[in-house]
Amino acid sequence: MKLGYLLLCLIPSLALADIYKSVDADGHVTYSSAPIKGGKRVVLTAPAQATSERPRASASPHDFPKINEETQKGRDGSRRKILGDELSTEEGLLSTAKQSLQVGEEHRPRDDKRIKDLTKQVDLHQGNIAALKTEISKLK
Repeated sequence: MKLGYLLLCLIPSLALADIYKSVDADGHVTYSSAPIKGGKRVVLTAPAQATSERPRASASPHDFPKINEETQKGRDGSRRKILGDELSTEEGLLSTAKQSLQVGEEHRPRDDKRIKDLTKQVDLHQGNIAALKTEISKLK
């Protein structure tokens, strides 16, 4: 549906029509050229034209605090240690969760909800480990 909106912005003759937007209870967005129950009219504006005179955006504001390379390396080292400690903790928790799941699966017929909860714990720790590894890989 985003493509349709983009086309309306790019083709001025189509942009003259009224556009309506509706969001349902599940968060799904619907666009229409006809009024929709519960929808609101969208006001389209022409995209700004890029000019060669436009100043180039800087990486950070001019008054943004600067630190030296040594200080940043120290901060990165501290961050790496904290993330490494968190990773070790999560790996231990994952191991414990997997053991609990294995024991629980032996009793699965009696307690199916417990197995689902244990599986969620394993998935949670696996996701946390993946996220921590991603953050560690981003460090210089």
